[in-house]
Amino acid sequence: MNAEANGGGIVLEGLHKHYSVGRVDVHALRGIDLCIGAGEFVAVMGPSGSGKTTLMEILGCLSRPSSGRYCLGGRDVQQIDPDGLAALRGAEIGFVFQSFNLLPRLSAVENAELPLAYRRVPRAERRRRAERALERVGLGARARHRPNELSGGERQRVAIARALVNEPSLVLADEPTGNLDTATGEEILDLLEGLHRGGTTLVVVTHDPDIGARAARCVSIRDGRIVADERGGP
Repeated sequence: MNAEANGGGIVLEGLHKHYSVGRVDVHALRGIDLCIGAGEFVAVMGPSGSGKTTLMEILGCLSRPSSGRYCLGGRDVQQIDPDGLAALRGAEIGFVFQSFNLLPRLSAVENAELPLAYRRVPRAERRRRAERALERVGLGARARHRPNELSGGERQRVAIARALVNEPSLVLADEPTGNLDTATGEEILDLLEGLHRGGTTLVVVTHDPDIGARAARCVSIRDGRIVADERGGP
C-alpha cells in the first residue's frame, strides 16, 4: 500500500535497521511492512530486545532505517534532510516517555512549552498554548508547580501536555504507564484514548497486555519481525 492510498498515515516498506554494539552488528529490524491509517490507535507489543523501541525511534524520526522506506503523511522521510526532520518532529510528532523526561527546575507550564521554544514561537503565544494544553490534561491549577511537587500521574500529564502543545498529528508513547500504579495508569490511558477519539494517530509501544487490549489494533514484534497484527479493542 502506498502513502497516498493510506490517507496520509504511516507506511513502512521493507524496513531494516542495523547498528553496532562494540564489534557486534545488531539487526534490530528485519523487513518490517506496516501501514497505520491516520487516526488509528495501535499498540506495538513485544518482549525486551524485540525491536519495538527501535521501531518507535524510526517512527519518531529520531533514527533512520538502514534500508527500506518510511512515509509519514505522504512524505518519504528518507528524502528529508536533518533540518527538515527536526522541523517535521516539532510540527507533526508528540512524544510521551515512561520516565516523563521533565526538566526539574522548570514549572509544569515551562516544561509544556519547551517544544514551542525550540520552534521559536513568541513567548506570550508559547505560554498561552502551554496553559491550554495543561487544561486539556486536567492540570490547569498545577501549572506553576515543579515536577518534584507533582505526583507521578501529574508528571505524566505534564509530559502529555508537552506532547500536545504543537497539536501534532501523531503521538508516540513509550511505556507511558510503566512507572505508575494501576489506577493512575488507567487514568493516563483514558487520556490517551481521548486523544485518539479526537483524531490523533496514537502509537503506544508497550509490553503490557492491558494496553494492548484497549487498543483498536495490536501489532506484535519478535526478533525484529512482525509476528501478528490483530484488530481488537473496544
